[in-house]
Amino acid sequence: MRKLTASDRDILVKLASNLPAGDETRRAILAGLTKSASGGSNIPGKHVLDEADVVGDARVSGNAMVMDKALVDGFAQVHGNAWVYDKAQVTDDASVYGNAKVFDDAFVFGNAHVLGNAKVYGGARVSANATVSGDAQVYGNAKVFGDAEVYGDAHVFDKARVFGNAHVLGNAKIGGNARIGGTAIILGGRWDGSEGKILEGRWKAPGVPA
Repeated sequence: MRKLTASDRDILVKLASNLPAGDETRRAILAGLTKSASGGSNIPGKHVLDEADVVGDARVSGNAMVMDKALVDGFAQVHGNAWVYDKAQVTDDASVYGNAKVFDDAFVFGNAHVLGNAKVYGGARVSANATVSGDAQVYGNAKVFGDAEVYGDAHVFDKARVFGNAHVLGNAKIGGNARIGGTAIILGGRWDGSEGKILEGRWKAPGVPA
């Protein structure tokens, strides 16, 4: 397969930009472009597409892409093969990398937000109106979505899901197949899914109410 020229990339970027957000063809074109991209940072048409903004001292590099109406601001870093799209925001000193994706849900009002010193990486997904902040980390194949918030020193990883209006904070470690949702508030402890789905209450640890 021949290497894409700058002209080829321009044609493909224009084609993708004319397709609606979420269109499978658009995603396929952009995924192909990430494989051929390398070097530099904040390059329009390569790292920054559509109406997305990368401002301040923020950096988007490697094969990463910021698109649609997304914002990367402050000293935030987006790199690797990460995507930030729809109206999602990555700000402050936050980092999104690996194969992570931060995006909105077309049917949910609001925007996904990663801020503070938070990190989202691996194959993690932060979406809808979810917020990851403080020194929190979301990684592995974990998903944080809905109106959920993960903050403090909390970690969400493996195949864990945090959703609804749940709050995960303190030094909580949410891994395995844990499912934390509804109005649950998790203040600490290690959770792996063996405790069942948690949809309410305040908890210091599995089986230990606050």
